[in-house]
Amino acid sequence: MRVVGLHEDVIVCTSAFWQTTCTVVRGGAERPEAFVVDSPVLPDELDALPAMLEQVGWPCTGLLATHGDWDHLLGRLAFPGAALGVAETTAARLTGSPGEAARELRAFDDEHYCERAGTLRLGELQALPVPGKLAVGDTGQELELHPAEGHVADGMAIWIPWARVLVAGDYLSPVEIPMLSEGGSVSAYRATLERLRPLVEAADHVVPGHGAVLDGARALAILREDVAYLETWELPLARRSGAQRKIHAENVERAGS
Repeated sequence: MRVVGLHEDVIVCTSAFWQTTCTVVRGGAERPEAFVVDSPVLPDELDALPAMLEQVGWPCTGLLATHGDWDHLLGRLAFPGAALGVAETTAARLTGSPGEAARELRAFDDEHYCERAGTLRLGELQALPVPGKLAVGDTGQELELHPAEGHVADGMAIWIPWARVLVAGDYLSPVEIPMLSEGGSVSAYRATLERLRPLVEAADHVVPGHGAVLDGARALAILREDVAYLETWELPLARRSGAQRKIHAENVERAGS
């Protein structure tokens, strides 16, 4: 797992699998607290998270997930006692399909010979109104929550205004083309990209759901590429691997159905 600091209050951990990102944001002065957004994938990476936060003195007081795909929900395995906050759309998705994330995690572990202790239990979800704001710590700092549907039918992006960091969820990836999963749509995806555009323009750093952290200029270039892809169905030059061609074929099929 690769760990980088973007700001005195923001750390990003990138999993060795799928380059899935996990962002930790700290707020507060006398009573600091930290939210863990999304999650790495592999068992040893999840095991390392609590020790890392203890080392830097950031107590985890809550978990956030940008959307309901299982690989973004594993913070519960690292911090089983922490509340999990999600957009209202994600809460509806997860409560409507109880156990689905755990089943998908078991299937992943079986396929890749991963052994991990315990079972993924999401517990009670904190449904957050989106758009909205979420206070962090005791100094009045707030995260901004923005709707982000299109990849799937649910989700949110998180803007950290004092650090000028955008946590984009499964958007703006340098390694993955726009992916229309079940419940996603081209129109909703394009609407999310346009909604994120002013935040990208204001950002020092953009954290995609998969891939390396981007500076604002690179993220804006990827946003333009993604808009063009959804208009023309022509793969971006830097994202034409076999895996991305497979995703592209699935996108075209789903968009045409």
